[in-house]
Amino acid sequence: MIDQQAGRDRARDVRLRWAGVAAFVGGLVVALAFFGFFPGLPHVIDWGAIVVAVLVGALVRWVCQAWVKKKQGGTSR
Repeated sequence: MIDQQAGRDRARDVRLRWAGVAAFVGGLVVALAFFGFFPGLPHVIDWGAIVVAVLVGALVRWVCQAWVKKKQGGTSR
């Protein structure tokens, strides 16, 4: 029984990790696309845009992981 619970916890952690990675990459790409293609901005990706895109990706990852944990009914740790 303990082995089954450990397997479920591992599966939940893997799902949470993949959701976090997907959310981070999605937020990063959307933010870079915004800075690259939004009319009125200088269509140049500079270091400031990269830093903001990484921060947006981290924020989206954090929100996604919080939502997934809430949906699963609590934290796994």
